[in-house]
Amino acid sequence: MDIQRKTVLVLGGWGLVGRAVCRQMAVHKPRKIIVTSLLEREAREAVAELRKEFPRERKSLFVPWWGNIFLRHELKDRPREVLLSNKATRQMLIDDLLGEFASDLLERQTIFKLLNDHNPEIVVDCINSATAIAYQDLFQASRDVRRQLQRRTADDALVEATERLLVTQYVPQLIRHVQIMYRSMHYAGTRLYVKIGTSGTGGMGLNIPYTHSEERPSSVLLSKSAVAGAHTMLLFLMGRTPDSPITKEIKPTAAIAWKKIGYGEIRKRGKAVTLVDCPPTNAVRLEKNLELNLKEPVWRETGDTLKSVFIDTGENGTFSRAEFEAIATPGQMEYVTPEEIAESVVFEIKGGNTGHDIINALDNATLNPTYRAGFLFDGALKELRTLEEKHGEKSVAFEMLGPPRLSKLLYEAHILQSVFGSVNAAQRATPNSMSTQCRALIERDATLRSRIISIGIPILMPDGKTILRGNEIKIPTFRGESTIPIRKTSIDVWAHDGWVDLRIGNMEAWKVRFERIIREADDVPAGDTSSRYMRTRAYWNNFESIEPGKLVGWIFSEEEHGKRMKA
Repeated sequence: MDIQRKTVLVLGGWGLVGRAVCRQMAVHKPRKIIVTSLLEREAREAVAELRKEFPRERKSLFVPWWGNIFLRHELKDRPREVLLSNKATRQMLIDDLLGEFASDLLERQTIFKLLNDHNPEIVVDCINSATAIAYQDLFQASRDVRRQLQRRTADDALVEATERLLVTQYVPQLIRHVQIMYRSMHYAGTRLYVKIGTSGTGGMGLNIPYTHSEERPSSVLLSKSAVAGAHTMLLFLMGRTPDSPITKEIKPTAAIAWKKIGYGEIRKRGKAVTLVDCPPTNAVRLEKNLELNLKEPVWRETGDTLKSVFIDTGENGTFSRAEFEAIATPGQMEYVTPEEIAESVVFEIKGGNTGHDIINALDNATLNPTYRAGFLFDGALKELRTLEEKHGEKSVAFEMLGPPRLSKLLYEAHILQSVFGSVNAAQRATPNSMSTQCRALIERDATLRSRIISIGIPILMPDGKTILRGNEIKIPTFRGESTIPIRKTSIDVWAHDGWVDLRIGNMEAWKVRFERIIREADDVPAGDTSSRYMRTRAYWNNFESIEPGKLVGWIFSEEEHGKRMKA
């Protein structure tokens, strides 16, 4: 299809991929591009930046639009939690989800109004629909219903919990969304629909190390993949339906990066991460129970916020250098650039065959890690290191990527790096000496200590009975109960999953890990300079340094069997 003089609707236009698609579309002289986002601020920001990038184009080329396309139009600008907390709006959500699919239901929907107001010939959907639906967490909603049933009283708590469960079910939401999209595009005369999909795991398998709870992988993460797969099959059926738009899906199977590299305040869910500190004198003794929410906090706010070198990956979050290195290192999630995704979208729209249309080739159409991204990888790491040196700051972990085990391992490796400087030096130390020296570093370095516990990672002291902690603990995962009994094996499990562990036993584990890596490198035949081996002594800088991101990438790939199968 010729894009010139066509109206293009880009859903999720504020995002990393959406912005790249808008840029690619603008080159082909469409009549207008409607740039949508959830929030007004985001949509206007995206349009303002696009107008700066295309100063010679008329201002009317880019049109901002905002709101939640999964809701009816009158609710599109209200937060979902606010809607769930109100009985009247909960009833509206239930009616729209489970009511008869009639014309009145269709016409009150946001997506119907948006499409029929603008009548786009081309729709490019860059919204991560699987995340938007699956991450409402059906499992926690189900636990809430069960808890209310067990505690049933005369109030309406059970009614609200049950209604929340009804509107959190994934499949009904997905089916209704596809029904509305199909009917709305049919009425609007849309001729082509391109979906930017997801595998739910960045192209990795069930052994994916990055997750959001103690389960590996978490039920919520698998739900995201399940919804993504169900969405693809529904689009497959849409593409086989007479009178429907030509339907395509581009499904990246790698992390998408990046938007910006810089130094500044680290924010989570729009709020700055507040730094807190827990001096060793306030250490909590681990006895009968572990209180996840203390009545009397043992930490204090430092009056500062977390500032560090970061790489902004758009909707996926803000990562530290080490987190970025771990996720993008060979054998892990790796990454693809938004520009490559956008180029594929435009090529498919113009009638080309990229080989990445998942509707036509479900197995081989995924957009895998790319040579371009791999080539740029070293440049991004160099820029991050340069900023680290400029600001005197080590960018280790922000606990946005998940799981907490990743942050725990990155900080343990960072502590060993700070104490010993190299793998060789760490290997010469005894586990007892390693534990003692790491404890000394934590005790004297309040800044390091504060950064670790402020992102929800407690520090388990060498005695195994006291922890340094902040106002949030990522592990054990909160499941509705604030008090958790401490059993014999609890501390070991929690320390493994998400606590910086200064015990001698963990130092022994690090020595074994280093020995295995050294042995693997030494097994490379002397003089073999072929492409057969990657992790040579040169790869590890002859073990004269400790690189947390690269090291944890190896741990996830080899020790925890989390390596991706297809590159």
